[in-house]
Amino acid sequence: MPLFINRDQIFAHQVHLLEHKLRCLGKLRRDHEEETKALNHYQHKKNVQEEITRTTLAKVLSGVQVQMHLEECVCVCVCAHGTVGELEEQSKQLLEKVGQASSTLNGHSADEVQNLQTRVAALELSLEEEREQCRAERQRRKELHNTVVVRKDVLSCHELRGNIRVHCRVRPVLPFDHFQSYPCGPRPASSEEVVYAISDDTVMVNCIKTGTPVQNKMFEFERVHGPEDSQQAVFDEVKPLLTSLLDGYNVCIMAYGQTGSGKTHTMMGSQPLEEHSETQQEAQQGIIPKAAAELFRLISEKPAESHTVEVSVMEVFNNEVFDLLARDEHGNVAGQRRDVITTSSGTSQVTSLTYEPVCNASEVMQIIGSVVKRRAHCPTLIHADSSRSHLIVTLTISSKSPNAVALARRLQSAKKDMQCSSQKAWWSPRCRRANPAACHSSDEHLFTSTASSPCHSPFQSPCPSPRHSISQAPFRTKLQLVDLAGSECVGMSGVSGAALWEVSCINRSLSALSDVLGALAEQRPHVPYRNSKLTHLLQDAIGGDAKLLVMLCVSPTQRFITESLQSLGLGTRARQVQKDPPRRKNNTLKVK
Repeated sequence: MPLFINRDQIFAHQVHLLEHKLRCLGKLRRDHEEETKALNHYQHKKNVQEEITRTTLAKVLSGVQVQMHLEECVCVCVCAHGTVGELEEQSKQLLEKVGQASSTLNGHSADEVQNLQTRVAALELSLEEEREQCRAERQRRKELHNTVVVRKDVLSCHELRGNIRVHCRVRPVLPFDHFQSYPCGPRPASSEEVVYAISDDTVMVNCIKTGTPVQNKMFEFERVHGPEDSQQAVFDEVKPLLTSLLDGYNVCIMAYGQTGSGKTHTMMGSQPLEEHSETQQEAQQGIIPKAAAELFRLISEKPAESHTVEVSVMEVFNNEVFDLLARDEHGNVAGQRRDVITTSSGTSQVTSLTYEPVCNASEVMQIIGSVVKRRAHCPTLIHADSSRSHLIVTLTISSKSPNAVALARRLQSAKKDMQCSSQKAWWSPRCRRANPAACHSSDEHLFTSTASSPCHSPFQSPCPSPRHSISQAPFRTKLQLVDLAGSECVGMSGVSGAALWEVSCINRSLSALSDVLGALAEQRPHVPYRNSKLTHLLQDAIGGDAKLLVMLCVSPTQRFITESLQSLGLGTRARQVQKDPPRRKNNTLKVK
């Protein structure tokens, strides 16, 4: 079995390393402080010595001056006994000696003081750098500690309770928010912004009603993205789930919201323009292309040929499931209707679904780009290119552990060695020696005729061993990326005819999804998965053993406040669902 490292242990180990570094920095800081104190003490001692020297020198100079005066007096007194020239010469020599001693003392003192000042300045600069580094490391440790604690608490809570993760994204105000679609209403539609992302996990809605004070409603989710958040910032919060795919967990990421709230932009991204650079086009990519690139990046870090990926694309249109990769008898790609069944194990499955093998993210997006053009679309008063179907992109990963393969090879090699050994052999009941009569007949001819018995000795028995060979069965995990069609009000969208029936099917399927989440949140004995093909198809992701993330996309203006409140309410119900903890798919060795 492959060894899986606990990410929480990695984070704890990193925190331990940071604490060790901080202790080392603290020790260095104390050493520097002690050295600075020693230097200060040495400087003070030097200053005292210099002061004493200067005082002594002043006394010496004053004594010299007194002596000079005395010498002058003596010269006057002994003028008769000696020559004045000799006394002057002696006085000059004495003065020269005193001047040399004074200059030597001043020179040495100045050099030592300058050297000490230079060393003190260098130590102070080094100490300040160490302090700055210590403050930076302390701040980094604090951020890492908070990140580890928060992530650990959130993830452990979700893993233990099996909760559905819910993220919310508030799009910016767009030009069509100012368009009034129904002038006959009680009051004109307003483009005033009433939905705000006030923090990383809280959405505030200003409920404005005529004649009543403004009421603020708060909604809390695992992560909230404001209008200023980029596509990369949104994906960064989703990316940790992709690692679970290679760890043996199914993952589903679903975008939910009303028409024009930015679901397709969040999942697929914007259409790249020719004048945009490659970096700008990559920045506009949504969750689906970024998830495909990240998945193959993770696979590239694994042993070669240990993972294979297949892609399938479906849409639920008018409560019917269509395989967008299916081909007709001429080999042309044409969407064909498929049925959703429930297997004996209780999981949902699409019959005759087409899977295309892929080797990189470019092939995935090439396939999706070629079939998404056939997705049902219809222009409305709200959105010029409104999706009329639910799009489900599934990436199926088949994983095989190289450790298990090596184990299987070692077991098969050991089995061959046992069969070829001349010490022991396994006897099969089908061997003729299991029959006493045959055994007696063989014993009689054991030494006379080697061809008379098919089993001449236990070591040469041709009977095959009843023990089967050992092989490894790969395990399969699924990444489902769902772009749901948007709920809409018929009076605002202005649709009619066939489009009106499409809106009815969309709203009924989303209502069925809300009913399923409500039943799961209330832990009812019966969950109505089969009320809609959408919920039946996503039964494993919603109520099964998959890790599910719902990305709520809401509009910020007063015009769509009813639909926004409905979406936020569904997200709140989804957070209340307590499923069984996600089960990990294990690769096992099968005996054939």
